Amino acid sequence: MALVLHSWKANKNAYKAFIAAEYNGVKIDLSPDFVMGVTNKSPVYLKMNPIGKVPVLETPDGAIFESNAIARYVARLKDSSLFGSSSIDYGHVEQWIDFSTMEIDAHISTILRPRFGYGVFHPAVEEAANAALKRSFAALNSYLASNTFLVGHSVTLADIILTCNLYLGFTYILTKSFTSEFPHVERYFWTLVNQPNFRKIIGEVKQTDAIPPVKTPEEAAAAAKPKPEPKKQEEKPKAAPAAEEEAPKPKAKNPLDLLPPSKMILDEWKRLYSNTKTNFREVAIKGFWDMYDPEGYSLWFCDYKYNDENTVSFVTLNKVSGFLQRMDLARKYAFGKMLVIGSEAPFKVKGLWLFRGQEIPQFVIDECYDMELYEWKKVDISDEAQKERVNQMIEDQEPFEGEALLDAKCFK
Repeated sequence: MALVLHSWKANKNAYKAFIAAEYNGVKIDLSPDFVMGVTNKSPVYLKMNPIGKVPVLETPDGAIFESNAIARYVARLKDSSLFGSSSIDYGHVEQWIDFSTMEIDAHISTILRPRFGYGVFHPAVEEAANAALKRSFAALNSYLASNTFLVGHSVTLADIILTCNLYLGFTYILTKSFTSEFPHVERYFWTLVNQPNFRKIIGEVKQTDAIPPVKTPEEAAAAAKPKPEPKKQEEKPKAAPAAEEEAPKPKAKNPLDLLPPSKMILDEWKRLYSNTKTNFREVAIKGFWDMYDPEGYSLWFCDYKYNDENTVSFVTLNKVSGFLQRMDLARKYAFGKMLVIGSEAPFKVKGLWLFRGQEIPQFVIDECYDMELYEWKKVDISDEAQKERVNQMIEDQEPFEGEALLDAKCFK
């Protein structure tokens, strides 16, 4: 018998098990035709979980309910690193799972219930939940200032459960005005949800722009009331479309695609950069300036605003990798180099970016939150000093500005 998870598909508590399964190489099937409020009240379901909570995992040895217990079971099916590599790691994983449940999920749920019609709204209760959530975020933000993951140097079950709980908040109630106070929590969340195993299960994540209104008891009751099935009507032959019927509108183009054609072919530069192995300055750098079109493209320096926080090398490198991963939406219109500089902490993060157009594309600013973590300065190519700095950054010249180059990453 295969493992079967009884739940609706877009359930953050079901995501925990499915993401753990991806990391562990375990196959879990989602039960077909699950209907919340119907399936979980059936005698068969209540036999697996007497109080009808969702999800339930059906295994060859019996059923398991409670989402954290299900995720733990899946994580232990194979000898993986989801519980760390030592006894203390295991203890820390369990510690953060409890923190995620009691200090994050509980407060988010308190704020959400009245908005979903599952509870009565009490201003004092919500105010207390908001205050508690901010306290928890501040503690988490402080910890993540020097840690990429919750335990060790890779994803564990603690990261999976915390990210799934944060997902509910980010997509419903945690607007940018709330989360911007906690930049390390933001960086952590967006790094995790963009990991391949997370993205495969959750898909693309969008942060909410507004908190949904509280539902009145009448609205909640109306939403919960089953709707009568519409009466079946005899199918009528479809009329031929009217000649003046409006044709479907084409998908809106990216504004950058509407710019005048440029003599610079970005893919040609990327190929030259990738294929040049020797005499880099004579071949690639010279080729770049021969191709560069200052009317169709612009160059930008970026400097990380919070270098004093870059006290751990691998955390700093992961921070840069996450930024480049989130920049993937601009691959068609950009080329970038990011440098991590310094032989000891704090490490400096600097970058050079080539963008289509004369400004940083607005959709990049809107979609990639990392952009606001950097100071951006447009390159003046008439200034020979700035032009030479561009050459150095493309070339990964060491030492850079008198300091050792720890690592260089390219976006192409």
